[in-house]
Amino acid sequence: MLWIFIVLVAYMLGSVPMGLIFTKFMGRGDLRQVGSGNIGATNVMRVGGLRMAGVVWILDMVKAMLAVWIGWMVFDIEFGAWCGFFAVLGHCFPVWLRFHGGKGVSSLFGVLLALNPIMFIVCGIEWLIVALSSGKSSAGALVVFCVAPVLGFVMNTGVGCAILAISILSVIRHRENILRLVRGQESSIQWKWKK
Repeated sequence: MLWIFIVLVAYMLGSVPMGLIFTKFMGRGDLRQVGSGNIGATNVMRVGGLRMAGVVWILDMVKAMLAVWIGWMVFDIEFGAWCGFFAVLGHCFPVWLRFHGGKGVSSLFGVLLALNPIMFIVCGIEWLIVALSSGKSSAGALVVFCVAPVLGFVMNTGVGCAILAISILSVIRHRENILRLVRGQESSIQWKWKK
């Protein structure tokens, strides 16, 4: 029964809507009513600039990292990786917001950093290269969803399966972005330090 409790803790950690809380705290209103309506860091950048988005990105990473570390400490690294999955699930479908959340990219990076900093660095560099060269954050994320599971399987099968599950979930959450990319209608990143 302990593992069920820890999985629920991981999900609840992931469910904390950092972007929504932080933007309200900074006086930027309800993040769901501006920009894309998403509570993730990309929409935060639209309303608050790069600095505010960076803070939210880190906060979303930290909640996923905590979930991984709790599972890892109590059981093992494979269970920690699956706790990371449930944290990302909570981020995408938060109980506090009637299951309307983010798309999982920042929380996925938190899982990667908690499991293995090398995976985090490789995927981070890849995301930067693709996002900067294409101007599309979602394009960089989609490549990460392909690369991260491979790196996970290099570690071991359990970790690889958990990261693959996170990537599939995030791809599903990005289905509208994928359609816009195919149609050439995806919006470009607005790199503004602050607004």
